[in-house]
Amino acid sequence: MRKIRIAVLCSGGGTNFQAIMEASRDGKIPHGEVVLTIVDHKDAYVIKRAESFGVRTEVFDVKQYPDRIEREQKILDCLKKNNIEFVVFAGFMTVLGEKFVRAYENRAINVHPSLIPSFCGMGMYGLHVHEAVLARGVKLTGATVHYVNEICDGGEIILQKAVDVKDGDTPQLLQQRVMREAEWIILPQAIEIVCKKLSED
Repeated sequence: MRKIRIAVLCSGGGTNFQAIMEASRDGKIPHGEVVLTIVDHKDAYVIKRAESFGVRTEVFDVKQYPDRIEREQKILDCLKKNNIEFVVFAGFMTVLGEKFVRAYENRAINVHPSLIPSFCGMGMYGLHVHEAVLARGVKLTGATVHYVNEICDGGEIILQKAVDVKDGDTPQLLQQRVMREAEWIILPQAIEIVCKKLSED
């Protein structure tokens, strides 16, 4: 069985990357293989995680490439050079533009820490999402995996999973619960769904 070549794009600690790699190790992503990690901060802890799983990392630091267009082109060139067929955004802070979307149409997904269309779009990332959820007083939040298109958090939804908001939650507590109960579960599942589809095309 041919495995789809995957690149995971990260900016920080890489907890979603860890979840992907553990799922892969446990045989839950049989149609795909993570062969590359792309990082936009040279000190990101995900680099150490990638090393521990034997996955090569390429760094395009925002300070080294402050121009977003140039950084996007460098990333695209790297993906093509490595014959990457499928791209997974897992906490990647560089917003990639139309050129990238065209190159990887229906071949790029993102995980977002809310139930889209709630609490998404520009400025809604990381703890900001969970702060907004608590400020609004909703009782149910969760995570969404969706295709990447030219609209921030606007692509077709692949999977969603709901998570309860509890009394006494802080943004940090809620973030951890959403990761543990939703993101780390549905992201590997969505990767396998897309890889299986791509392998059959």
